[in-house]
Amino acid sequence: MANTKTELSTARRKFIKIMGASSLGMSGMVSTTQLASAQTVLEANVSIVIAGSGLAGLAAAHRLRKQLPNAKITIIDAKKEHNYQPGYTLLATGIWHSTNSVRDRNERLMPPGVDWVQEAVASFEPELNQVQTVSGKKFDYDYLVVATGLVLKYDEIEGMDTSIIGQDGVGSVYHSPDAAANTWRAMDAFRQKGGRAVMTLAPTFMKCAGAPLKMTFMVADWLNESGVKNNSQVDFFAPSTSIFSVKTVNDLVLKRWTALPVTTNVHFHRQLTGVDISAKTAYFTDQNGAVHKEDYDFLHVVPPMYAPDAVRQSSLVVPDGVQKGWLDVDKGTLQHTRYPNVFGLGDVNGTPRGKTAATIKKSAPLMVHNLLQQMQGKPADQIFDGYTSCPMLIRRGSAWLVEFNYAGELTPTMPLIDPLKDSYLAWFLEDELLKPAYMAVLKGKA
Repeated sequence: MANTKTELSTARRKFIKIMGASSLGMSGMVSTTQLASAQTVLEANVSIVIAGSGLAGLAAAHRLRKQLPNAKITIIDAKKEHNYQPGYTLLATGIWHSTNSVRDRNERLMPPGVDWVQEAVASFEPELNQVQTVSGKKFDYDYLVVATGLVLKYDEIEGMDTSIIGQDGVGSVYHSPDAAANTWRAMDAFRQKGGRAVMTLAPTFMKCAGAPLKMTFMVADWLNESGVKNNSQVDFFAPSTSIFSVKTVNDLVLKRWTALPVTTNVHFHRQLTGVDISAKTAYFTDQNGAVHKEDYDFLHVVPPMYAPDAVRQSSLVVPDGVQKGWLDVDKGTLQHTRYPNVFGLGDVNGTPRGKTAATIKKSAPLMVHNLLQQMQGKPADQIFDGYTSCPMLIRRGSAWLVEFNYAGELTPTMPLIDPLKDSYLAWFLEDELLKPAYMAVLKGKA
């Protein structure tokens, strides 16, 4: 972190200049073919249903609206509020201070000429090319884009009550803008006195899998800055033998945690299965089924995550194996493996990686291109490499910008940023620039 305002200002000006010179900033490289395909316009009178109105669904809708002016496009989703979820960690760690910074109205973000059915999807019938809503309405389609996101299953943790987030030392960055802000209130109260922070990780695939690591770095940073490091400790509990799926990042984070000013311990094969909120006790189950009791002063809860029931209970999912229950798409083309007129985008996909907002930047135009190819009787010929980005907060004013692909290879795209070295520029990107980039992706402009 820069030590003076002058250094911060110099770094800021330098970074803005770099960003202004590069329209590809933080996006991964865009091929000439992708740029050309984004200009393709077909006059087809087809019906397209998009299930979901998060970043993935809206990014697909904006692009399809531009490239299929005569198509009937319907978005199905009951959600009326759109949340900038990458901002939750900034709220939960006291960097941002207002939930208004991550809130918007879905109606304001809908592309013109798209029908919005404000209901949840109850079931998918791909054999009939049909989607049914919770009220029983049925919608036929020629093409379907599944972009439902995922669901958080706090109820699988015995005793966990999401209404308590922010009270009695309980935090969780994932639930909502209010929960993220309340998590900071709990963390702020905790860091005044210090004590034991218990940090957790989900036993399932997760969106923004770096968030629990960021929270761990930042709670240690606050304890250190508050002068209570000597009577504090941080304990991180992981269900498996790693804390992050990219080995290079996993190993470096573990190494960095051993050097933090606040004693930080890692416990493997420990899954959070219960909480006694009144007693400030968490219960972890190990690989042999034994239950371990852990007292805490601050607890960060990361719930199990799954595809929504409407997807999980349909014939669209991977039937078995590691990705069981997630949308069964080809990881490269994002086309369904059994229903060629169905495509997936975003968190719901059963792919090795890619449950981040950054993934949509590269995958949305590629998926739309492949859908248009299918529409013309041509093969899906653009291949997604699994690009994912994780701005890893290390301490206030310093972060890593970790970018990687399906193979777990680092794929840095930003000038002057070493992905695994502390950087104010990476921090500035997360704090100031990612939200405008996110909105550009949502509107099909990036």
